[in-house]
Amino acid sequence: MKIENIEELQVLIQTSRGGSLTAAAAVLHCTPSAASAALKRLEARLQVRLFERSTRSMRLTQQGETLLSYAERALALLDEGAAVVTEGNQGLRGAIRLTAPSSLTRRVLVDWFDQFLQLHPEVELELSVSDSQHDLLRGQLDMAIRYGKLADSALLARPLTMVHRIAVAAPRYLAAHGTPQHPHDLLQHQCLTYQLLGKRNVDWQFSAKNAAPFEVRVNGKRSADDADIAQQWCLDGHGVLYKSHIDLQADLIAGRLVHLFPDFNGGQVTLSAVLPSNRFVPERVRALVTHLQQEFTRLETEFAAFMH
Repeated sequence: MKIENIEELQVLIQTSRGGSLTAAAAVLHCTPSAASAALKRLEARLQVRLFERSTRSMRLTQQGETLLSYAERALALLDEGAAVVTEGNQGLRGAIRLTAPSSLTRRVLVDWFDQFLQLHPEVELELSVSDSQHDLLRGQLDMAIRYGKLADSALLARPLTMVHRIAVAAPRYLAAHGTPQHPHDLLQHQCLTYQLLGKRNVDWQFSAKNAAPFEVRVNGKRSADDADIAQQWCLDGHGVLYKSHIDLQADLIAGRLVHLFPDFNGGQVTLSAVLPSNRFVPERVRALVTHLQQEFTRLETEFAAFMH
């Protein structure tokens, strides 16, 4: 049985992502009744039930799950062909939909995005700034910038850099409260914390050369669900902050913050560009990943020179 109507496959995909025909219709710019009719035609042609329907949601059947996998790959392949033809003749163009952590975006990435858009004026950027992890498929995102290991094996991670977390404080805070000499001294200091994947980061990791790593459980009067706010509190002299060296680099070089415990290493984590699939990655997305990798390499060189 041949499937010749791409619109019916689009209804299948969007209904599975949104959980309802109404959600699918909104994405496809049609009425719910038109989306429902397209899905019924597809089920009738295949003589199988693709969704289990209830008053609240629609859930894929086993046959629906199987067809969905093939439908997504088929449409991705068509998009790939169109992108190759278009980008090959006209340069990079089209939208890149991505999500990135708030503080990293504001402190570092926004300037690099501007550079990329200046290099490729036909590319559009749709940016979602959030410390929460979005579902790339359901959100129809091309890329997410994330810390740590992937929980979903269906996604593809392209490493951007290795992130080192360090403890810092503003000179005015140290002048008023003294400079801690060892990570355990943090127990006597105001520590600024923020949410990491929905959990307050109160366990700060450290390790000395040739010694076992250890954690210090810190506390303080200020905590935020936005890491950038915590960094601003630190700059204002309200306490000690433990954060990615990438976010802190500009303030360290300018002398607005002081690196504490230089003989100790903080926790390390990989920062990656996460893609929804290795089957099809548009050239404009690959180009942005390469651009970010180059900028992070430059940033690492500058930070290494500053530290030494």
